[in-house]
Order: sequence, then structure tokens, then C-alpha cells
Amino acid sequence: MRGWLVVVIALAAAVEARAQPTLDAPNVVTITERLVTSGQPTAEALGKLKALGFGAVIYLAPPTVSDAVRDEAVIVAKQGITYVNLPIRFDEPTGADFDAFVGVLRGLGDRKVLVHCQVNMRASTLVFLYRATVLHEDPRVAYESVSRVWTPNGPWRRLMEEQLRKHQVKFEIL
Repeated sequence: MRGWLVVVIALAAAVEARAQPTLDAPNVVTITERLVTSGQPTAEALGKLKALGFGAVIYLAPPTVSDAVRDEAVIVAKQGITYVNLPIRFDEPTGADFDAFVGVLRGLGDRKVLVHCQVNMRASTLVFLYRATVLHEDPRVAYESVSRVWTPNGPWRRLMEEQLRKHQVKFEIL
């Protein structure tokens, strides 16, 4: 009888999990229940962030990129959610960009945070670096969230290598 009860509870949990609303955006990667990265959500998806439990949004692309939601800051703020835009040039990310990101993310406390950009390249990379250098998570585990989206190259690979070296984190980017 106990075995059946466990099966019924597991099935109920699975059905409820599927019924939970999800973020409508490209390349969504849930890092923890309090940290999610993604590409650009639609205006409609941004309007549902409060219902999904988000308390903050960090947008890492310039608001002038072609697929930016023009009123993103307003849509998010109307829900009482903190909105921060750190416009990082895709062709020239810097250590100062990463430092600013760390400061903002730390300042958000225990809020559920969406970190996004256009495709989840900037977001996945900076969150990886945060996890590996600030939270001291195993970089192999932290890098899995990046590899689900892309393989950083060029200036992004250089930024990762510089920051890992600066923080004395031994990890070879594949």
C-alpha cells in the first residue's frame, strides 16, 4: 500500500510541475529556484514575471538592440519588480562589466532574479563567472549552463579566462 501512495504522490507532483507557468523566452536555463537566465522574453512574458515569482530582472544587452522590448523597464516596474539594465557590448565585454554585474546581483539579496540578454550568451557567461568566482561552485558544474546555450569564443572566451585567472579558479573552457 505504501508503494502505491508514493507513486500517486509522485504523479501528482509531476502533473503540478507541468501545470506551473513557465517563462516564455529563448534558451531558458534555470540555475536555481532563485536564479534563471534566458534570451529576450516577449513583452507578454515580461508582463507575467511577478506571477512566476520574480523579484528582479537584470538585462545585459543595450536597450537599443533590434529585438529589445521597448518598454521592458516599465513593464517590469509596474509589477513592483526591480529592473537593472547593464548594457554590455557583445563585441567588447570587460572585467568592469563583470564587476558591475557582481555588485548588482549581490545587491538583490534573496529575490528570484531573471538575468537575460538577447540569446542568453551574455547572461549565461556572466552567471557562470559569478557562480565559479564568487560562489565558489565547481566550475565544471557551473559551466554546464553555458554549454547548453553556446561555446564562448573571441572576447567572451577572453573575459572568462581573465576572470577565472584573476580569481584563481582552475578550469579549462572547452
